[in-house]
Amino acid sequence: MTGLAPQGRSRIWPVSALLRAIADSLEARFNPVTVQGELSGFSRAASGHCYFSLKDAQGQVRCAMFRRAAMLLDFSPRDGQLVELRGRLGLYEPRGELQLVVESMQQAGQGNLFEQFLLLKARLEAEGLFDSARKRALPVLPRAIGVVTSLGAAALHDVVTALQRRAPHIPVVIYPASVQGAQAAGELRQALATAWQRREADQINVLLLVRGGGAMEDLWAFNDEQLARAIVASPMPVVCGVGHETDFTIADFCADVRAPTPTAAAELCAQPQSDGLRALALAFSRLQNGVERQLQSHSQRLDWAASRINRPSHRITRQQARLSALAQDLSHALRSALRQEQGRVQALQTRFPKEVAASVQQQRHRLERAQLRLELLDPKLVLQRGYAWLADLHGQPVTTVKATRHGQPLRATLADGQVDLTVCAPRLI
Repeated sequence: MTGLAPQGRSRIWPVSALLRAIADSLEARFNPVTVQGELSGFSRAASGHCYFSLKDAQGQVRCAMFRRAAMLLDFSPRDGQLVELRGRLGLYEPRGELQLVVESMQQAGQGNLFEQFLLLKARLEAEGLFDSARKRALPVLPRAIGVVTSLGAAALHDVVTALQRRAPHIPVVIYPASVQGAQAAGELRQALATAWQRREADQINVLLLVRGGGAMEDLWAFNDEQLARAIVASPMPVVCGVGHETDFTIADFCADVRAPTPTAAAELCAQPQSDGLRALALAFSRLQNGVERQLQSHSQRLDWAASRINRPSHRITRQQARLSALAQDLSHALRSALRQEQGRVQALQTRFPKEVAASVQQQRHRLERAQLRLELLDPKLVLQRGYAWLADLHGQPVTTVKATRHGQPLRATLADGQVDLTVCAPRLI
């Protein structure tokens, strides 16, 4: 019978026959199959076919969704989504890989990682960590460029190659850190801190945070909250180039500039050296042309001036005659001005003695009138008319009977002397 091995010997399978037999077994036992899991590494080829993995915490299976089925999707699949797939499980015989050919896909909720990503993104965005107003522009001419990534990453090679090609004169300083795994977020934060501490010594004034593409779990270190806050607190601009153009991480939103790839991050930081050289050449050409135009202009002016001073003696004679005439005019003007000033001084002198004499006479009359009023107010004149000044022995004036008492000694001042008195019987009038 065909396909049976002789007694005592196990059957020897050709590879293709074994794979076909396994595929038949899978078809008979499982298909059609409905399975739930989280999308990872989703990509859509130019042909319209989609390729991705479906995973949970313990395993994953490769999937293919051909264009006809993909056209029926009513949503845009993305990494991290929790979906339900219906399809047929089989082997992709050219590589001997287990593969689920997906006939339909529907959303079953969001995967755990993606849900964490969205929650953290919403919280940090509400705090203002993504605000464009706080983000800084990149330096036009960096002194040196710092790069935070893994020493073994392909991204490092891409960045260094791009910088060497575009701006070989700019120094590049590497601050190594893991970019995947449980320890990666901490190492990335430490690398950033080292770059900040050494920025003066290393002369860096822009920092690249880069790694290549991967599934969401591969890029998860760049969704670390503390790393996001460290990027925002950076004293220098940070360019984040993580993954491919369709990959987004929390670090992308916090960075001052987000680049679609590591190579693009390097290109954003360094203008091509050839551009600078062309600009210098253009500036030199313009400067040279300007100098030549100025030389030509001044040369023409010099020729014109030389043509006018072929006989300088005639010009000197004319200038001397003009100078002599100006000197005579100046002499006449000075003599005329001097005579006018002398007349003004004499007039002022005459007016001044008159005004002084009038003022003195006026002050004398005022003094005489004041003296007369003062004499009229002299108390002695009042005493000579029979009045007396009455005071107690302390010199305090007594102006009312109420201020006296029986037997009180008083002193009366008359025109020619004083008289001591004693109050006998004070009486009110």
